[in-house]
Amino acid sequence: DRDCPSWVCFVFSLPEHKVITADSGQDVTVPCQAPNDNNNLIVVWGRADLKSEYVLLYQHELIVPDNQHPSFVNRTDLQDRQMKDGDVSLILKSVNTDDTGMYECYVIRGFRKRTILIVELNTEDGSVGPILRLLVPVVVLLLVILKLFKRCVKLWKL
Repeated sequence: DRDCPSWVCFVFSLPEHKVITADSGQDVTVPCQAPNDNNNLIVVWGRADLKSEYVLLYQHELIVPDNQHPSFVNRTDLQDRQMKDGDVSLILKSVNTDDTGMYECYVIRGFRKRTILIVELNTEDGSVGPILRLLVPVVVLLLVILKLFKRCVKLWKL
């Protein structure tokens, strides 16, 4: 770190930025990759609007519930608690529109905090999606039945 000018270190250590969109009710995995050396690593998933509360805190091989925002209690987990290959991806269960926001994945080792990823999660009210998915095949089926019915009527008139 001390071998490069501070602006160069800053530019090359900028966190990755991703956008994820999910329908309400879905479980979402928000990917995040930490360094492979997981000894004494603390993983924190936060969201800017939560201030001092967080989405998930993982320390000493445990999820720490203290100071977790109430809306995330029993809805979050790490994809791999052993953090194999540095995988510290967040699983967020049954997302809803209140989960929309900017999430930050960062790791703490000793006194160093390193932001790895900033994710914008957009959740949409999924109630329209399933209805449309069912409605389209039903309409197509009705059109086919109507066409067959018209053919039968023509044949009967002969």
